[in-house]
This record gives sequence, structure tokens and C-alpha cells, in this order.
Amino acid sequence: MRILVVEDDRPLRDAVVTLLKEEAYQVDEADNGSDGAHLARLRVHDLIVLDIMLPGMSGLAVLSDIRSSGNAAPVLLLTALDSVDERVRGLDSGADDYLIKPFATPELLARIRVLLRRHSQGSPDGEIGYGELTVKCQAMEGYARCEPLKLTLKEFELMEYLMLNREQILTKEQLLDRVWGIDSEAGIGVVDVYVHYLRKKLAPFGCDGYIHTIRGVGYMLKEKR
Repeated sequence: MRILVVEDDRPLRDAVVTLLKEEAYQVDEADNGSDGAHLARLRVHDLIVLDIMLPGMSGLAVLSDIRSSGNAAPVLLLTALDSVDERVRGLDSGADDYLIKPFATPELLARIRVLLRRHSQGSPDGEIGYGELTVKCQAMEGYARCEPLKLTLKEFELMEYLMLNREQILTKEQLLDRVWGIDSEAGIGVVDVYVHYLRKKLAPFGCDGYIHTIRGVGYMLKEKR
């Protein structure tokens, strides 16, 4: 799971990023609204933690940009403003939840887990099923016809992202940014290589046809009819 943290308070941002990484999340960060909006437009994040009071472009303006672009990733607002009107504005603008500063880290993690479960439409333990395929997010395991696939970490992350965005076209750039990271030096060709690896592991179960090549664009996970 990949999370974007947009927060201008560096000590707080560093603490949140460190906490999330310790929980095995992949994390990208921005210290202002413009950079946060740019990273959100890549649409490679499962959840966005967004401060309302940001320099330049406000958190609510970033939120509006996120939703107007069609990005449906859950957004958790961080606010120091203990005002009902402010919280209502945030929720009405498309936020999924909010947390008032200062907050306890266990509550932050709990709210993130709830939003991720709700968004993935998986079971409480993070299991996502589609056709004859299953991924167990917390255990980082993939299955075909209930049989374990013995995936490497990158193969699992690729399968998980395809499952989360099933029946949607994903560009190679999105897959590269999501699985290898926005700052990765890996070339775009690594995506094709790992799609090949994943298909090869799905083939013994007759499930390699789930991954469709969209010529000149990328890939899509879609159940065979």
C-alpha cells in the first residue's frame, strides 16, 4: 500500500512518514500544496494524508484538484482548526475523514486502516478477491484458485495494484511509479519484465489471461468472460 503525506510542518511530517514506513507502507511526501497536488495527479496512491493549512495552495484546494481529476483515493485531512464549520467544509469537499492536531499515533494508524479497508472493498484483514485471484494485503501473499503463487515482493505489489484497480487501464508510467517508486531510476521496461514474470506464475492455474495488454498504453486486469 502506498500513501502520500502532504504536510508543511517538517517535524510532524517526518514523524508521520517514519511511523508509516515502520508499518510497512510505502510513503511519498510533499511540504506544500502544489507539490502535493502534482503527486496526487499521478494516481498511484492508495490513501492521501493532507494538511488543511498549507503554504500557497491550501489543503482544501488540493482536495478539490484531487477530486476534479477523478482521483477517488481516500483522503484523511489533518487540521489544527477545531471548528465544526471547517470540518464540514472538508467533508463536503470530498474528504473521507479528518483528524484534529495534536493526535495520537494509534488513532492515525487506525483511521488509515479503516479507510484502506473501505476503499479496497476487501475483508477486515485486507483480503481482496477478483474472479479466481486473491491477494492478502497484510500478509503480502497472492493466490490463484486458492493456491499460493510464491511471489517476490515486486510481483506481489504489481498484482496488488492491478487488483485494486481491476477493470481499469493502468499506464506503464503509473505501474512504474507505484511499484518501483516515483524517484526510482528503473527504466519503463522493468514493468513489461515483471508483468511477464507475474503472468508466468499465473499460467499453471490458467489465470495468465487476466492481465490484458493495452497496446501503446499499459495493462488492465480483467476477468476472462
